[in-house]
Amino acid sequence: MTKTSPAILQLNTADNVVIALRKLTSGEVGASEDIPRSHKMAAVNIAKGDHILRYGQIIGEAMCFISKGSHVHNHNMDMSKRSVDHAFASAATPLPDITRDRTFQGYHREDGRVGTRNYIGVLTSVNCSGSVARFIAEAAEKSGMLDAYPNVDGIVPIVHGSGCGMASGGDGYDILLRTLKGYARHPNFGGILLVGLGCEVLQLADLVGDRKITQDGALRYMTIQQTGGTRRSIETGLEHLASLAEFANRANRAPAPVSELVLGMQCGGSDGYSGFTANPALGVASDLLVQHGGTSILSETSEIYGAEHLLTSRAVTHDVGQALVDKLSWWEDYCARNGARMDNNPSPGNKRGGLTTILEKSLGAVSKSGQAPLSGVFDYAAPLTSKGFVFMDSPGYDPCSVTGQVASGANLIAFTTGRGSVSGYKPSPCIKLSSNSDLFARMGEDIDINCGDIAEGHPLSEKGAEIFEMLIAVASGTPSKSETLGFGGVEFVPWQIGAVL
Repeated sequence: MTKTSPAILQLNTADNVVIALRKLTSGEVGASEDIPRSHKMAAVNIAKGDHILRYGQIIGEAMCFISKGSHVHNHNMDMSKRSVDHAFASAATPLPDITRDRTFQGYHREDGRVGTRNYIGVLTSVNCSGSVARFIAEAAEKSGMLDAYPNVDGIVPIVHGSGCGMASGGDGYDILLRTLKGYARHPNFGGILLVGLGCEVLQLADLVGDRKITQDGALRYMTIQQTGGTRRSIETGLEHLASLAEFANRANRAPAPVSELVLGMQCGGSDGYSGFTANPALGVASDLLVQHGGTSILSETSEIYGAEHLLTSRAVTHDVGQALVDKLSWWEDYCARNGARMDNNPSPGNKRGGLTTILEKSLGAVSKSGQAPLSGVFDYAAPLTSKGFVFMDSPGYDPCSVTGQVASGANLIAFTTGRGSVSGYKPSPCIKLSSNSDLFARMGEDIDINCGDIAEGHPLSEKGAEIFEMLIAVASGTPSKSETLGFGGVEFVPWQIGAVL
């Protein structure tokens, strides 16, 4: 990264565009017109049809002649045809060895996993039981039940809009069942109450599976129809929650190796800064976590499109790299069947922030992954069977993607944003990272760490280390800002695929 002036930044010597670090007026540092902050300016004359290069990579092509100093954006550049060399497993270089002596204070579970929080979940099998689940949780909170159980962090109703009116098999059913099972087994829950209506397609018995249910254990279940309706279900639910709270309260935080942390990485409301400030800083933190034996999850398959070669080349085997390519092929077909385009992903907010094509957005998004080898590729919400840096298939829609990561076992979430984000993801705490200092100044009550100072010369390595230390602190019980504000109650959004019957 070479800083060419206080007002603009060239990210790679091969680039034919530079980034405006503040709003430029015509005549400033070679600008031939006004250029918004975080947008692109042509560093040289660019002929019609020529590739536009950022990060040393193709992000699109010129739709017309673009003169040096001009604003480069939707009006004069578009997607470009490209050939991809996946270079499978050609750059899977292990990270340097370090002493793995770091610990955090976590909740040790019977299955060997470690939680960063100790919630009680009220998990629904179907939309029809969602209101009753909320009634039970609200009644428990109003009663002050948890006052006697200081080790319990709270009660989390997990409600959704599906579970019936669907096929009893196939992708839609399998994804929902996998997601709910992942939450029911999540280490951040010290106890789970499953609530169904009774007649739904997705039956509670399928969720329970082979799990042991005892009067003094971590799992209870009930159906509204069998219990006798709303009022009796609330009463019975409160009895279950009191028992679960007593069970969960026995857990205490105790030292655990950092290798037990599973980090879900997300970006949302991205801007032109995201790809060289917050995202690569998170990548540094991800590498540190992997070096300590932990796991980090990159997702949002539609938002790595055009940058997948940077991941397939780091795959530990050809098969792992091919698995990622296969996911992208599925997505191309999925979009075509539903009248969408993979290259139409950047949202209006992304575009106002300076991002033009999905190629540009994807290159910035992939920088969250750091430099670690790609050790596995997993289906949405699937249990992880390898540690290190992995990829989980998901849409780019943030709540849906995070829901899958949590179901796969993420006990921490890190979320970068350039435009601003207000969300949380119970039961897993989420830290927010701003890509620019202006956002942090406006929304500092929602943002945990400002990464905008990287554009002002703050070392990327130091910012990554700062993020890593905050992850350990939050894992040990320090509340993130989204937790302090109370977020996390409406962001459970399982990926819905298939016919609604």
